[in-house]
Amino acid sequence: MKKILLLLLVFGFCKSFGQPVFKSKSVPHKITKHGNSYADDYAWLENYKSDEVRNWVAKENELTDAELEIDRKEFSSEGKIKEYDYLSSNSLPIKKGKYFYMNFRLDKALPSSLYYAKSLIDKPVELVNPYKIYKNENAVISGNYPSRNSKYTAYQISMDGSDREEIRFCDIEKAKNLDDVLTNIKFSNVAWNGDRGVFYKKNSNVEVFARDSTYQVYYHRIGKLQSEDELVFDGTKNESYIRFFTSGNKLFIVETNKEETFKTYYYTNIDTENFYLEKFLEKDDADFKMLHYSKDRIYFSSKEFGWGDVRSFNIKNRSDETILIPQYYNNLLVDADFYENYIVCKYKTVSKNYINVYNREGQFIRKFDAPDGMDFNIRFFDSTTNDLFVSFYSYTLSFHNFKLNLETGIVKAFYSEYSRPKPTIFPLDYFETKTITYKSRDGKDIPITIVHKKGIVLDGNNPTLLKAYGGFGVVSGPKYDTGLLYFLGKGGVFAYAEIRGGGEKGPAWHKDGRGLKKMNTFNDFIDAAEFLIKEKYTSPQKLAITGASQGGLLVGVAMTQRPDLFKVAIPKVGVYDMIKFDDYTIGKYHHDEYGDPDKKDEFEAMMAYSPYHNIKDDVNYPVTLIITSENDDRVPPIHSYKFAARLQNRAAQKNPIFLKTLSNSGHYGKISNYNSRTEENAEFYNFLMYHLNN
Repeated sequence: MKKILLLLLVFGFCKSFGQPVFKSKSVPHKITKHGNSYADDYAWLENYKSDEVRNWVAKENELTDAELEIDRKEFSSEGKIKEYDYLSSNSLPIKKGKYFYMNFRLDKALPSSLYYAKSLIDKPVELVNPYKIYKNENAVISGNYPSRNSKYTAYQISMDGSDREEIRFCDIEKAKNLDDVLTNIKFSNVAWNGDRGVFYKKNSNVEVFARDSTYQVYYHRIGKLQSEDELVFDGTKNESYIRFFTSGNKLFIVETNKEETFKTYYYTNIDTENFYLEKFLEKDDADFKMLHYSKDRIYFSSKEFGWGDVRSFNIKNRSDETILIPQYYNNLLVDADFYENYIVCKYKTVSKNYINVYNREGQFIRKFDAPDGMDFNIRFFDSTTNDLFVSFYSYTLSFHNFKLNLETGIVKAFYSEYSRPKPTIFPLDYFETKTITYKSRDGKDIPITIVHKKGIVLDGNNPTLLKAYGGFGVVSGPKYDTGLLYFLGKGGVFAYAEIRGGGEKGPAWHKDGRGLKKMNTFNDFIDAAEFLIKEKYTSPQKLAITGASQGGLLVGVAMTQRPDLFKVAIPKVGVYDMIKFDDYTIGKYHHDEYGDPDKKDEFEAMMAYSPYHNIKDDVNYPVTLIITSENDDRVPPIHSYKFAARLQNRAAQKNPIFLKTLSNSGHYGKISNYNSRTEENAEFYNFLMYHLNN
């Protein structure tokens, strides 16, 4: 309390007067591009390593922490979130190779450890404890890749939230770490060559927030030094984006050109560790999505049929093409898993998720529907019993685990020591979830999922949280969140809009919300807000918006384009300066999504919505909490710093604008340990509830 009072005196902050009195330095600066000049008076905040910027961030955090403490006193959600966590059930472990893998956290202040078990009823054995290796509570296991015969597993470690990682190795049977350590790993999976070695991508950036330079694929032989690793593919000259994987005795590499207009596909046999890459598809116009390889046949999906199909051709003869599973109109093929005798396809419609099972010749066998409002993850397949193990979940229900017999169609609930049955936190009919559509301003039917207590009164007075993503063709789905459960239990309404730019209706849905059509994404989101208000779920005095990354940009655009619609805005790790978005980390890979600032028409389209540049001096924007992370090397915090400073430093801004910079964190926030993650989640919902109810 003394600290809060001190802050009130130092910064002159009082909730009744709105915006905290904290003025950032403004240094007149202009950027001229394509004949137009734009103010960039907060460019000095880009010098993130300077003492001046560090001190500025610390002061912003002090103000925000004082606000969050006030919110906590009125809406203390953390206790309920922890209670709901305890009452929630777990997903099934995942099977990779011979064994089952899972993460356990024995100390809530430390990161989780990787465990394995030989069967679902065996007691799990600890394989890797990152804290024992690094003595760092922010060292997180971000990936686990067992070798072909499950002799070793390769695991990735992220430090302090960074995308730059290390790869280490563990002997599974001995539960003992090897001496091998691979560093400077970024945006890379790990692909094994039997039990002999791994393929990986190496990053060569010197500066953390510099443009990404992950262009090379290397091969590491177990027991050797990284300095001895073999360069297998180098896309440095063309600044290519690279994807790779192994299947059978082959390594596949997919190279996307810098302009993101075509892909080239390579393969090499890896049995002899003498790698010679051959092209089997050159300069494909990005319509080809490889799904699987088996017995000299490539299985793929073509964007020629936008809802998704499954075809195959001989790797030596591209013209030898066969359609196994045709598209089903208005049924989006989300994923296809290939097993020895089955192809298991996940489909999504506006209101339903389901599984179709086919044989390897593409003949339909049977269908399994997910319960209404629920999504699912396929965890593994047991070929000895033909059982597919699946975890179902929704916004309001934690994991319910089942085994689906692909031969008989029998469905049974599955429980184990790891996944014990638990009663639901609320009665099954306590909440109502519905997915409907609303009309966009140009007549498109936009799906929106709305969740609330059953029987709420539609009088425009319900505190409501609207969320979306709308980018990169991502297919959205429900996420179980006990913080959201707290908000709903308190009478809140949650809505998720499947706007253009996402992939919920296939590639055409994405294409209609990217590049020169990106404004459709933002308009769809704004139209969702107007729909909720029109239908009296809420009102502008009770409506909040949130989103992360691309969703952070979305919120930044919506609040600057239509501030009259929203009471609260909480953008997370967003991109807000579209002039410079491709100057940092992976921004240059996003020209296809947003546009190229060096092209006049694309630049002008971006500047029509760039949040930082569309802040007006005479507008009072909604109450805003901008959340970023100091180690976010995917979307650098520089964007958030500049956006916050410009919003704050205007006489018309009466509603408070807060900036929260998370320490020792990256793009996904404070996920390294349970205590930090829960505290961050509670702060979000405390802030939301306070400002929607005051």
